[in-house]
Amino acid sequence: MPVTTLDPKTALIVVDLQRGIVAAPVTPHAAADVVARTASLASAFREQNLPVILVRVTGRPDGTDSLRARTDASRPARPRPEGWDQIVDDLTTGDDIIVTKRNWGAFYGTDLDLQLRRRGITQVVITGIATSIGVESTARAAHEHNYQVTIATDAVSDLDPGTHRNSIEKIFPRLAETGTTAEILDLLAKHAPAEH
Repeated sequence: MPVTTLDPKTALIVVDLQRGIVAAPVTPHAAADVVARTASLASAFREQNLPVILVRVTGRPDGTDSLRARTDASRPARPRPEGWDQIVDDLTTGDDIIVTKRNWGAFYGTDLDLQLRRRGITQVVITGIATSIGVESTARAAHEHNYQVTIATDAVSDLDPGTHRNSIEKIFPRLAETGTTAEILDLLAKHAPAEH
């Protein structure tokens, strides 16, 4: 469903825009474009005194803190370089909420839901990489936690064009509104949320 509105209490959730992930080749939007569009959304949310939540995935370099062994035998685990899990510089400010996860989605095993509920958040806008992994898992959990969900379709990208397309065309319309960064910025400007 196309994006129609933003609740007065909306938060931006940025999924896995960190050094090691944005270095991977993604499609259909270059990682630099996803970061730039997300940065423009983050700036607008901050101007409205709305929360920006930067989610990062991390774990031990050897993967021993993973919940279970990898099931994708075609992609062996490689050692992660130093700093791979640091959020990209273009997005970091001292006032944002940082959520650290060890799973695909940003809700399970983190305090994300608590952070949102304490602030009275009713809607989330989600950006990030990869569309079909961290973004979709987070969007599904947000929907299950009864948040209104909006996906910035040009601020998400994936390692695989087919899985990206499936998320955008088949999954997100069932649980979220979707719109471009410009459409979301326009709604944010037109419907400035109430004071906190």
